[in-house]
Amino acid sequence: MKNYILGLSAYYHDSAAALICDGEVVAAAQEERFTRKKHDPAFPTQAVKYCLQEAGITHADIQHVVFYDKPLLKFERLLETYLSYTPSGFRSFLTAMPIWLKDKLFLKKTLKRELSAVFSITEDELPSLLFNEHHQSHAASAFFPSPYEKAAVLCLDGVGEWATTSMWLGDGHKLTPQWEIDFPHSLGLLYSAFTYYTGFRVNSGEYKLMGLAPYGNPDAERVQRFIKIIKENLIDIKADGSIFLDQQYFNYATGLRMVHDKKWEKLFGIPKRAAESEFEQVHCDLGMAIQNITEEVVMKMAAEAKRLTDADTICLAGGVALNCVANGKLQKSGIFKEYYIQPAAGDAGGALGAAQAAHFIYFGSERKMDGVTDAMSGSYLGPEYSGLDIELMSKKFDGVYKKIDDFKLLCDEVAVHLDKGNAIGWMQGRMEFGPRALGARSILGDPRNPEMQKKLNLKIKYRESFRPFAPSVLDEDAKDYFELEGTSPYMLLVQDVVEKRRNELPANYGDLPIKEKLYYLRSDLPAITHIDFSARIQTVHKDTNPRYHELLSSFKEATGCSVLVNTSFNVRGEPIVCTPEDAYRCFMRTEMDFLVIGNYLFEKTKQPEWQEKDKWQEQFVLD
Repeated sequence: MKNYILGLSAYYHDSAAALICDGEVVAAAQEERFTRKKHDPAFPTQAVKYCLQEAGITHADIQHVVFYDKPLLKFERLLETYLSYTPSGFRSFLTAMPIWLKDKLFLKKTLKRELSAVFSITEDELPSLLFNEHHQSHAASAFFPSPYEKAAVLCLDGVGEWATTSMWLGDGHKLTPQWEIDFPHSLGLLYSAFTYYTGFRVNSGEYKLMGLAPYGNPDAERVQRFIKIIKENLIDIKADGSIFLDQQYFNYATGLRMVHDKKWEKLFGIPKRAAESEFEQVHCDLGMAIQNITEEVVMKMAAEAKRLTDADTICLAGGVALNCVANGKLQKSGIFKEYYIQPAAGDAGGALGAAQAAHFIYFGSERKMDGVTDAMSGSYLGPEYSGLDIELMSKKFDGVYKKIDDFKLLCDEVAVHLDKGNAIGWMQGRMEFGPRALGARSILGDPRNPEMQKKLNLKIKYRESFRPFAPSVLDEDAKDYFELEGTSPYMLLVQDVVEKRRNELPANYGDLPIKEKLYYLRSDLPAITHIDFSARIQTVHKDTNPRYHELLSSFKEATGCSVLVNTSFNVRGEPIVCTPEDAYRCFMRTEMDFLVIGNYLFEKTKQPEWQEKDKWQEQFVLD
């Protein structure tokens, strides 16, 4: 009899469901992809239904359902925190308590009610319901899919129940805790505080701050002054990477904001940046300062993990593990021989980790690994759609397409369109699990085109012009373009473009205005070379994504270039597309030139007029 375990994460942000069978990952998806509500925190009804459908099972086949954290421990932390800060935070207390007393405190009852509704059965007929600790879910999601028998595991996020950082030793089917930092001292919340102060949205804008940071001037006295201010006032960093945050400057413990704005304004000499206002060099310098400090802390924590575990490999998870710049620095440091980062490192991945923790730790099942290949199947764990689905969608919108049955011929034609400077919506196979588009739900462009970054940001993604784009490269050719050791299949490592492809910068480059830096041609791949010559790399492998590999191969045959610009198939404020209908709507509402879904090619100029365009564009420009 097969053993199916369903993992769930929900009610905070990025709710998701994941299904494993005898320890192997069958399906996983975020709820936002189905509901079209970005970072949807609701119970993952649609994701659960998808997982069962993908496996071809019913609720009766599921032995256990596992939730990714323990709400009573989280409630304990909430109450102790409010009591410690009394009478401060009373407004926040009044805001939080009704929600907890209504839903979150009695989460077991809520989950049973939701599951009963999804499965259309009574609560007495439900599978057993288990709860796993938040950081153990993160650790499990990183270690158990990894190819390693033994590894150090480092989890960094905002906060779980109490833990904000944890170290583990993964060994076979066991995870043994080594070290922990508890709330309110959190590297993730520190980074989120700066995300807030530089005008981005917490829990979704951290990657924007990471992209802004390289526009800081590394030679400027102000960057070093900011670093000094942060270390002397906000954070005390110990030799082992443990940290202490001075709570007089923060408001996240009991307040409704991340920081005390007036105190930060006095510290740094600048007010909080208003959302959507123009960026100034001082914001970039502040971003560079906190990014440098984040990297310093991660390095020290990794060194301590090496000392505690004596492992040659490390696995990473938690929201901070999505800081791919820090990941790249860690890889280059040589502290560990090999690195594995869970592609769904945030809370969504906790659903998978919860299921795996139950299977391997609670039930003591043995793992299967080969030391080379991970168990995530390229993270292509979401739904796939048939030719009939595509044709029915096209009929609904009177779409005009050309079907090319020979996929190699299709790729050859798409390569020609890319070479001409066109932007292509590309939807193939199963949807990605996690925040990165990996060539299943992507918008693609020619990285050699000096106008491509501007075109994609301003005319298709409708987002800030400074935002960098990632390259996808044939794995076998990666070293011709990037200073990358090993592989980077999940777009979670930043490394530099090789020296021979770079252009020389002017002597006063660091002092140039932001927009002049942005549009200076830094290499022969200007659309993917960030301001500091770095790139967030995805290596494309024939065994996990043969169709995307085929397209890159066709582009190489046509142009001699093995690299494409790869950005997620969505626009600002919207989740990555899931269905053919999602893809067609996004295609028609933007200035994409072609759409490819499966073997079907849609050309924009041949489609009927789309009436919703102006209203939709205005909505997301203002988001």
